Amino acid sequence: MTSVNLDEARDRIRLWPHLNAFISVSEEKAEGIVVAVKDLVDVRGMVTTAGGIILPDVQAAEDAPVIRRIREAGCVIIGKTNLHEFAYGVTSVNPHYGTVRNPADPTRVAGGSSGGSAAAVGAALCDWAIGSDTGGSIRIPASLCGVAGFKPAFGSIDISGVIPLSKSLDTLGPIAPNIAAVARAYTMMSGEEVSLDGLAAPQLAVPADWVGDLDGPTAEAWSKVSNGLPEIEFVDRNRLFEVGLTILLAEAAEYHRQWATDHPEKYGADVLRLIQRGLEIPIDAYQEALQERTQLQVAAQRAMEEIDALVLPATAIVAPPVDAGPEVREPLSRFTRPFNTTHQPVAVLPARLPLGLPVGIQVAGRSNADTLRAAAWLEGQMGFER
Repeated sequence: MTSVNLDEARDRIRLWPHLNAFISVSEEKAEGIVVAVKDLVDVRGMVTTAGGIILPDVQAAEDAPVIRRIREAGCVIIGKTNLHEFAYGVTSVNPHYGTVRNPADPTRVAGGSSGGSAAAVGAALCDWAIGSDTGGSIRIPASLCGVAGFKPAFGSIDISGVIPLSKSLDTLGPIAPNIAAVARAYTMMSGEEVSLDGLAAPQLAVPADWVGDLDGPTAEAWSKVSNGLPEIEFVDRNRLFEVGLTILLAEAAEYHRQWATDHPEKYGADVLRLIQRGLEIPIDAYQEALQERTQLQVAAQRAMEEIDALVLPATAIVAPPVDAGPEVREPLSRFTRPFNTTHQPVAVLPARLPLGLPVGIQVAGRSNADTLRAAAWLEGQMGFER
């Protein structure tokens, strides 16, 4: 799995400063698989910023459990990657550490919130990277940067030692060049063995009435991927989106309440607006959303009983320009946020077009292993593998 060493990685990072992929670079000297870590996760001897300027400027005393686990698997840490401030956005336009730019086209965003992790993988600045996903934050940047990613089932990876966004939705997962590398990285992060041997054709389907209003490149790629796939009735996309968003807004606001009240000037304007919006959600509405989330999860499980995985675009648009406004938030998260609400595992892989910007395809399954196996099969069939 190793393709670069630490010195090579550091040289490459110095050659790509315009990407703003890293907030800090480590001084580690060991040999091993070179991993970049989203700067929400504690790494011993490095400051955790969460992409903001509010947290104490103090080095972490110990590694988060997920870092300890990957070190035991032979990984070394190249550095902490840039992100949308406090993981609360889909572009990784960061007012404190610079906009993370897309290695496929630096005039465009890398996506968020794990933009630095996806950009680092896309530019070959590491072997793979750790991201987090609360509403699409692994899958969106992986899609926009033309790499693979995996949001495992909720609770699959220990999130201790990680700055939270939404305790009911947060997950950690890997971003890597292809699904095989993603699967190996996931095993290192979680301890769950995943074999991609002996792949057989899975039962795939498209959620009926979900996919539409795509931009040109995404529509072109989707028409090729979806050709011949049956449709099934699935849970209403808009309801999943809205319930998940209510939970996210309320839980993020509660975590940031004191800081946002005492030091609003230390937040980027877009993140502060979201926190303030969450503070206005009544407790009853939040509790009702939690109850409905459980019901929607059960409905999703039932809808998946006859198939192995759903296939759909990761985003409705390709990477927008770095000066794009809040209008890109919904088309970038339209197809990702619903699966945080259902807690399902979802892989994303690139649909490679001859020309143009990357387009990502989601594979949403029932179990982590089966989802990765379905994604690996699709990757091979469609010629996506990098």
